[in-house]
Amino acid sequence: MFRCLARLVMLALLLLVAGVFLLCQFFVKNAGAGRIYSNVSAIPARTVGLVLGTSEHLGDGRGNPYFQNRIEAAAQLFKAGKVKFLLVSGDNRTANYDEPESMRKALIAKGVPSRFIAPDDAGLRTLDSIVRAKEVFSLDKFTIISQRDHDERALLIAQHYGVDAIAFAAGDVSFRYAIRSHIHEWLARVKVIMDLYILHASPRHMGQKIALPIDGSH
Repeated sequence: MFRCLARLVMLALLLLVAGVFLLCQFFVKNAGAGRIYSNVSAIPARTVGLVLGTSEHLGDGRGNPYFQNRIEAAAQLFKAGKVKFLLVSGDNRTANYDEPESMRKALIAKGVPSRFIAPDDAGLRTLDSIVRAKEVFSLDKFTIISQRDHDERALLIAQHYGVDAIAFAAGDVSFRYAIRSHIHEWLARVKVIMDLYILHASPRHMGQKIALPIDGSH
């Protein structure tokens, strides 16, 4: 009798966990409905594009396709006049690991003039990047640039903080080659719900306001 009851309790807990997990996936995905574009010509123009950071290289030293595709997308949007300025936000934890600087150099190599790029060196995670864009860089309207799944999570954060954001979906990576990244994203969706609605998390670093040198023209 006790074993049967224990099994029922365990089953109920597993079903509860699975239900919460699926609900988080749905909630985050729904946040991006109608606000993510994959065609450069179709996306509305905005002054600033926020490029979300990732490592330039994989653990084995090869180029990271997520990084490369985000840079390509950001450069295309800039050249098409869909954004006039790029804020590159990422982790700058050590002198040898600097996502914003890597993105800045890669964008320059793609033909984006350096005067139209600014770094956010404290974008340690997606929540930090979105909130700092609003609170530190005084942006309440911008285009998020990342892969679609990441865009959806970023848009939920933006919506929660009252930011008028749309997103552009950079080229994705085949699922079979990015299983770990997809698992990370699924878990990150559960974490972001906890951060926003339970823990009320805030960026690790805020600091003083930073004025972007946006003059409204190319």
